[in-house]
Amino acid sequence: MQASPGPDALRRQRSIGHVALAVARMPGGATRITDLAESGPLRLRLPRPEHGPRAGPMEAVLLNTAGGIACGDRFTIEAGLADRADLVLTTTAAEKIYRSDGPVTRLDVALTLGAEAALAWLPQETILFDGARLARGFSAEMAIDARLTLFEALVFGRAAKGEVMRDGLLADSWRIRRAGRLAYADTFRLDGDIADRLARKAVAGGARAMATLLHLAPDAESRLDQARDLIAASGCDAVSVEAGASAWNGMLVLRLLGAEIGPLRLVAARILEGFRGRPLPRVWQT
Repeated sequence: MQASPGPDALRRQRSIGHVALAVARMPGGATRITDLAESGPLRLRLPRPEHGPRAGPMEAVLLNTAGGIACGDRFTIEAGLADRADLVLTTTAAEKIYRSDGPVTRLDVALTLGAEAALAWLPQETILFDGARLARGFSAEMAIDARLTLFEALVFGRAAKGEVMRDGLLADSWRIRRAGRLAYADTFRLDGDIADRLARKAVAGGARAMATLLHLAPDAESRLDQARDLIAASGCDAVSVEAGASAWNGMLVLRLLGAEIGPLRLVAARILEGFRGRPLPRVWQT
């Protein structure tokens, strides 16, 4: 009689997704892809570019055909912008991080911006299910005169199901270098009973959704008053969303906290559109 395989012989299938793209500014002024690699469930879609007075940066949309990220999956996104390239990267929908029975999900983003390049990283929100375990790394290398606008939103638990995160892990690390020198570093870690930690006033004051808008550009500090005016005009007080902005060393940082993602997303959309002077990607509006 053949012995049944031991636990070490039973290996789960993990998703390993990777997208790497390179873009450059063409002689006519438009930004176009010069190289693209896709593997696993990660794909890139390119909406038809607009022409005329509404024409703007090239838009690329990341798609996860797996419908979410499970325990132990590994996803990597790389984007390289040549000099003067102009790109918006977004996602088709909110990304879901499913419950894990131990293994940590890994998500890494690496960006490179050449001279006078402009990149707006505008994914839709990431939703962490109760029991999710996510380690996320975000890195960027940019020229001194490049422009980088980042927006990231996190949701802790599925509010529609009344779910809270009583157990889980979030390890979030951001590192951005300008002309080879570290310009921005942020590490955020929550482990164990995340709902309990978010309830603390020094952490999130009970908020279950949070977002960061980070802008690095030669004129970033001079736009602080504009950012604060946009916060005041966003209607955040009416929907119980807290927001604040600060600027230093060529950077502007705006933070948002809310009890639910819906009001926070509405406020963030108003601020982003006003700050960028353009509508959000079309996938945000569907």
